[in-house]
Amino acid sequence: MQQTAVINIVGLTSGLLDNETLFLSRWIKKKAAKSLIEPVFPALTCSAQATYLTGKWPSEHGIVGNGWYFRDEAEVKLWRQSNKLVQAPKIWDMAKAINPEFTCANMFWWYNMYSDADFSVTPRPQYWADGQKKPDCYSQPAGLRDRLQQTLGTFPLFDFWGPKTSVKSSKWIADASKLVHEWHDPTLMLIYLPHLDYCCQKFKQGTPEITKDLKEIDAICEDLILFFEAKGVNPIIVSEYGITNVSNPIAINRTLRDNGHIAIREERGLELLDAGQSSAFALADHQIAHVYVKDSSQIAAVKALLETIPGIERVLDEKGKKEYHINHERAGELVCIADKNSWFTYYYWEDDRRAPDFARTVDIHKKPGYDPAEMFFDRKKKMLFPRIVIKLLRKKLGFRTVMDLISLDSGLVKGSHGRIDTDDVDKPVFISTSAIKEKISAIDVCPLVLNAIFGEDARKIQQTDRITEKELTD
Repeated sequence: MQQTAVINIVGLTSGLLDNETLFLSRWIKKKAAKSLIEPVFPALTCSAQATYLTGKWPSEHGIVGNGWYFRDEAEVKLWRQSNKLVQAPKIWDMAKAINPEFTCANMFWWYNMYSDADFSVTPRPQYWADGQKKPDCYSQPAGLRDRLQQTLGTFPLFDFWGPKTSVKSSKWIADASKLVHEWHDPTLMLIYLPHLDYCCQKFKQGTPEITKDLKEIDAICEDLILFFEAKGVNPIIVSEYGITNVSNPIAINRTLRDNGHIAIREERGLELLDAGQSSAFALADHQIAHVYVKDSSQIAAVKALLETIPGIERVLDEKGKKEYHINHERAGELVCIADKNSWFTYYYWEDDRRAPDFARTVDIHKKPGYDPAEMFFDRKKKMLFPRIVIKLLRKKLGFRTVMDLISLDSGLVKGSHGRIDTDDVDKPVFISTSAIKEKISAIDVCPLVLNAIFGEDARKIQQTDRITEKELTD
């Protein structure tokens, strides 16, 4: 077996690599080959990672986005963590079928908890009874978390997501990955570096801020690649999607509300979306939106309504979902795709004074859709930074405090992803020291990684019914 490290640099594209000052660009030119990945639909974190780790489409593995509507509970749930939600064998399952001595360390790829990977680490905050949220992570085996945090300090959760995001979280993951390799020597390392994801959503392409963050993640990759090469480990670089400029936020739920589909529950003068009572509502997820329609007889009418909304490029019905490999029971009855300049907000209220209290906080589990505005402080608040200090002091003293500091201005968002009809310069990449095609499909990533580890022995995996001998040898 050839030890391999798959380093997932979120947001890395062929266009961003067109820079000779980067270590990655020089390394590719000297040692590696670059292939463009035709991204999975939707081109979102959870869907892409599940596809890479299973070699199957969302129609088969069931990860139709970063979350979905759990119809049996009548609740929207995003960013779940149990690996049991992925309805297909993972790469470590396939690899152990080839060689039982194979081991895998999963460092922060999503759906990380309760899998059969030998070692795993993932974000997992502590939620205290007094309302505080404390940085922490989860690991298997459990003692790995303690050993890592004793060595590196507490995982910097607030640098991983929110308005304080920085390179610190990716640096911590990279350093933790090196330690796990030193301590456990796994056959396969899966490493997730999210740093580019933040700036490319906050700033337009070509701005100095993106150049700065690109150089920061490039330095981390240089350190990781040189570390693994010195250990005889084969490094592979992948990314999940490209982030492109957007300027048109689509408040899809407000249109559905205006047409009588959204049910609202009022609490303390604030409005909550009542998904279970709504005849149709949208789970917004970057440039795609799953629209769940309660009564099948209304699907055609809702589709016709959605097709009138400026910025929506296509509305997929059952036939369209099959074409895009997203025809799974978890998907919405309809799936909307934004045009290249647009993205979907989850906003459903019509007056910001009646927005739910969680709207102005970083709360990825309460919002019925993805909210990139969580990366922006509300600059309209007077004396913003003194407010932040006072709120943090109150929390440390044990008082319940709402960190209602996030902007509701969707116009602040400058980049998005999710659609797959993009230019080649904006496509994700697969970089390997082995010869590869100029373009590959997202479902090719899994067999290519297996082939890097096992070579000829990887052919045994064709018994899984997806990966054929031809795919492994192309």
